[in-house]
Amino acid sequence: MASLVGGAALAAVFGEVFNVLHDTVKCVGSDALMYKPILKSLQFNLNLLAPVVEEIRQLNKKLDHPEGETKSLKEDMRKARELMGNLGPQEWDYPLQAYYGRQLTELNEAIVMFFQLSCSVTGPSDFTVGMDEPLKVLKTKLLEEKKQQLLLTAPGGCGKTILVKMLGHDQESKGKFKDNIFFVPVSKTLNPMVIVQRLFHSICDREPEFQSDEDAINQLQVLLTQMGSSPILLILDDVCPGSEFHLEKFKFDITKYNILVTSRTTLPQFSFTYNLKPLNDEDAMTLLCHSASVQDGSSHIPDEVIKKAVGGFPLALEVNGKSLYGKPVEAWRSRARKWSNGHSIFSSSSDLLHCLWKSLEFSDDKDILKECFMDLGSFSESQRIDVPSLIDIWEVLHELDEDGNDAIAYLHELATRNLATLVMTSYNEDFVTQHNLLRELAMYESSQEPIGQRKRLIMDINKNTLSKWCTKEDQHLINARLLSISTDELFLSSWCNIQAPKVEVLILNFQTRNYCLPDFMFKMDKLKVLMINNYRYFPAELRNFQLLKSLPNLKTNKLEKVSIPSLCKAPVLLKSLKKISLFMCKIVSDALPNLMEINIDYCNDLVELPAVLCDVICLKKLSITNCHQLSALPNGIGKLVNLELLESKRSFHKLCILDISDCLGIRHLPKDIGELCNLKELYMKGCLSLRKGLPPSTTNLEQLKLVICDEERAKFWEPIKEVLTNLEVKVAEKIST
Repeated sequence: MASLVGGAALAAVFGEVFNVLHDTVKCVGSDALMYKPILKSLQFNLNLLAPVVEEIRQLNKKLDHPEGETKSLKEDMRKARELMGNLGPQEWDYPLQAYYGRQLTELNEAIVMFFQLSCSVTGPSDFTVGMDEPLKVLKTKLLEEKKQQLLLTAPGGCGKTILVKMLGHDQESKGKFKDNIFFVPVSKTLNPMVIVQRLFHSICDREPEFQSDEDAINQLQVLLTQMGSSPILLILDDVCPGSEFHLEKFKFDITKYNILVTSRTTLPQFSFTYNLKPLNDEDAMTLLCHSASVQDGSSHIPDEVIKKAVGGFPLALEVNGKSLYGKPVEAWRSRARKWSNGHSIFSSSSDLLHCLWKSLEFSDDKDILKECFMDLGSFSESQRIDVPSLIDIWEVLHELDEDGNDAIAYLHELATRNLATLVMTSYNEDFVTQHNLLRELAMYESSQEPIGQRKRLIMDINKNTLSKWCTKEDQHLINARLLSISTDELFLSSWCNIQAPKVEVLILNFQTRNYCLPDFMFKMDKLKVLMINNYRYFPAELRNFQLLKSLPNLKTNKLEKVSIPSLCKAPVLLKSLKKISLFMCKIVSDALPNLMEINIDYCNDLVELPAVLCDVICLKKLSITNCHQLSALPNGIGKLVNLELLESKRSFHKLCILDISDCLGIRHLPKDIGELCNLKELYMKGCLSLRKGLPPSTTNLEQLKLVICDEERAKFWEPIKEVLTNLEVKVAEKIST
């Protein structure tokens, strides 16, 4: 196992930097109000991790971080400390706001990822109300000296997740279960293999392969049994009805093993069920005023107006309060009038959705922010939506700028209004999540128009039950520009003949072992962006891929956890494709002659890049992340004369020789090149566009012995040689043949 910290000295420095940042975050106050949510989250995580920093060397036994990662995080924390000194009231400097906000969010995510809190219970909201009594009841049951099977049930948006997170961080609960509290969000589909995989990764940092759900469950039971006599608490959050069969598999007969399930409906066969009620009027008023930043004595808003705007659903109250922030009393009165219809605005799910939508107050039907919010409903429930995919979609649908700045601005605005959660990391893994109730809200609004007139059409197909409208012979023409189809593990690819010639973005989400692309894609002449996502644990075989050659305008293709063996037998020529993203895929193809961008992520079986890649001469960007088995680049990579950007985050750890000679377009080396811990030789002659020096992480290449480059690039290596004293730099023209 790699050492976490290179000796006591580095451990001491790491602790010192951590403590300085910790104290600084505590001191940042009123001058940084616009960053309050980010700082609150950052402070919470720092508070949580402060005790373990004092024992960081002992953590070697639990964490497997190379020394470079520790140094990298330490440097990030130092930069954040400097950034804190610049925080102030820059209300009108939006680009600066976005930059500072991104930097803080990146640091927060880096800290969480570094300590591998994968199945840990993340922190609850910084402000909660009305949860003390429910917390006391659940905690009392769990502290009993016997194993428990508990169910927490309530409608969506009532605060179930908030409550179990509070339980996971309660001191008495932690005193009993210690490090054995595991939290797994489940949502629509309870997939045993995915859950077990996450638990294995969290408990023992392993990801074994499973032959079936039963095999996964059996291996988990053995693992939990081997954990000793300490009590265990497994929290499965947001289990939907219909998952009872799978849920029963997790009820192991193990001494001191406890399971807590949250669900919107009452599920059978639990030893104890707790029904979480909506907040009472007093607590609801408190939460609403807090979300709107209305403080006692600082507002002229009459109490009777506030009372009319009160309901007991925390999520609705937070969204409503955020939308009323800074608004005059007239806006509050107007909102109250809209809600005063003679009955409780939160009395049913449809009322809640209707009222929530009114509270958003988008400027008009052409508001791009509104359209972006509704687009998020096109993705599967509880899906982590990667930011680059959203940018690709919004470039097409809303004509945003290609560099992504407009998209990031809209994402920040959605996050500010509590309509989405934006997580931006320094590892090129930026993603968005959305509360399931908010997804339902986006789908609800999208479905208000007749089928044929909708801008986006979202289809959730359970088993093989298709909507009546798409099975009729006189089916209406679909005019949607975005079509999203999600199917479950029982779907048999029984497609209907959907007529949607105007679709420009197609999102296909599935969970079956084999998946056949629908024949109706053949007529989608305007299709520009295609996303195919497999949510099974293992890669699935994708069939009918040849349909793509009939799509003359397809520019972007994202594939997740699929293999396409047919490409090896009968290549599909995709002349129009400019960008392809592969996530945990098994794919080989030389049929992409005009590609300008390739993103490869978590393709764990990738050992060497295929030589045919070097024939994609239009390629400008090659990004390879988290491909830990990758050990070699093709010898002919120098043929990529148009390559401008080579990224290799968390990849190429085994790479000993890197030859990028004659890559004329490369303007800079990967900023994380220092992670190539085994690199011994680097050949870079003819990299004529590389004129801005070398990234700071180059000094971490401790195994590097030889660099061959031209005379101008050799100057960049002079300061590096002062650190890497065994490094030899040779000028190519002086090497004898």
